[in-house]
Amino acid sequence: MINPLLLFILLHQSVLPTHAGKWELLRANIGISAMHMQLLHTDRVVIFDITNSGPSNISLPAGSPCRTTDPAQPADNCTAHSVEYDVASNSVRPLSIQTNTLCSSGAVLPDGTLAQTGGADEGIQIVRLYSPCSGDSCNWVELNVKLNRPRWYATNHILPDGREIVVGGRGQFNFEFYPKSSQNDDVPFDLPFLAQTTEPNDENNLYPFVFLNTDGNLFIFANNQSILYDYTSRKVITTFPTIPGGDPRNYPSSGSAVLLPLNNLESDRITAEVLVCGGAPRGAFASAAAGTYVPAVDTCGRIRISDPNPQWVMQKMPMGRVMGDMVLLPDGNVLIINGAGSGTAGAGEMARNPVFTPVVYRPESSLFERQNSSSTPRMYHSTAALLRDGRVLVGGSNQYIKYEFRFSSFLTDLSLEAFSPSYLDPGMDSLRPRIAGTGLQSRVGYGQELLIPCTVPLAAAAATIKVAMVAPSFATHAFSMNQRLLFLTVRNVIGKPVSSIRVLSPGSGRVAPPGYYLLFVIHRDIPSEGVWIQLSN
Repeated sequence: MINPLLLFILLHQSVLPTHAGKWELLRANIGISAMHMQLLHTDRVVIFDITNSGPSNISLPAGSPCRTTDPAQPADNCTAHSVEYDVASNSVRPLSIQTNTLCSSGAVLPDGTLAQTGGADEGIQIVRLYSPCSGDSCNWVELNVKLNRPRWYATNHILPDGREIVVGGRGQFNFEFYPKSSQNDDVPFDLPFLAQTTEPNDENNLYPFVFLNTDGNLFIFANNQSILYDYTSRKVITTFPTIPGGDPRNYPSSGSAVLLPLNNLESDRITAEVLVCGGAPRGAFASAAAGTYVPAVDTCGRIRISDPNPQWVMQKMPMGRVMGDMVLLPDGNVLIINGAGSGTAGAGEMARNPVFTPVVYRPESSLFERQNSSSTPRMYHSTAALLRDGRVLVGGSNQYIKYEFRFSSFLTDLSLEAFSPSYLDPGMDSLRPRIAGTGLQSRVGYGQELLIPCTVPLAAAAATIKVAMVAPSFATHAFSMNQRLLFLTVRNVIGKPVSSIRVLSPGSGRVAPPGYYLLFVIHRDIPSEGVWIQLSN
């Protein structure tokens, strides 16, 4: 029997803090809907949607290769379905992508290249690369090498050796790797757990939640079940309890999940904890198809996947939410944003009651705080991503396969907004640390001391200072793949006022896979602007 002391619902009343965030319209029209979004270490964001939806609202430059296999797009209308957004200049540049990227997945490789996989139709086994460059010449490259299996609604995650693992997809109860490291990788590996958690029409276990545990195994959550999985020996290490209530949390029920911040990185056993929030009750998709929109799930579950006897602890959110995005903020809190109050994910107006009010979840106190509301519905096919300056980029919302600007309750949205959490309020500037622009080592090894030149307000005490590393994530369909935040061990704080901080980098790729991370100094929960570092062997 599950311990009832651990399975309780905390009915914390949410509050609206004095400073509850600020919304800013960045661009009214970027030309496409932000179905997929990835921040790169050049401070540019690659955004793309679907390539067989007819003409978009942004044209490709003259001479660009045009997609010719879309029957909905006239031959003389060569438009883009991907753009690169430059954060500094608030500008967009159209990119050329040839194969259908609908409901695809991806992650950034250790060298900073976005490796993006799958999609629909002729794109379902395609691997696409986007290598960032300093100018405006970089573009998508679609490889002749294909995935072993069709991958539609799959999930990608970076492994300790720098490869991506690609898990699941519609009708695919298996996984594979990119790039392949040996001939043994040329076949997909069965993952029976995905078959066991699927429902009719392959529902409620698509886009499974996948996180790398600090022991090197994978936490995989699908439908309402989860396991700890050794992908090298292909064995289930732990079968976790069913999430209480039994509601499905994966597409199309589409809750969201994060691996909560990792602390005490030098300890023998690092506590790893997963938070799963929102979703839609079982049967909600069929009900929505029949015109009845079931209220979204209003609970979150927390589970310490590193415990010898892990149990779920349930909490109630201020409101139900399906298709919400969860973003780890540099102060260690979780922003829950976007989504709907009823219905499910899916094309064709399958949801109602957009949720305009974000909430911030504080893991240390288990409190939810309501934030200031947006006026823009962000429902199916919306995304959110943390930027280097601490803002959260928000875009998308398209209840249809094609663009729909008329005769719809919720029109396709082509805008980009920024949400500034309360730590960016100008009243906090006197507490804000600043990392020096020069003198910081940009490439860092494992278990290595790193000296961060910075300035922190005169009154700063060592106990009020933290240093966070955040992996930029691939956001789509209410889940940010490869999202990870670590609080580094602070060895000493130098100077009065503070002039530098000495920290210890993570000890292995199991704790932090290799690649680019944003580094933040935090003073009294107020983060600096981030700087990019590259973690490598």
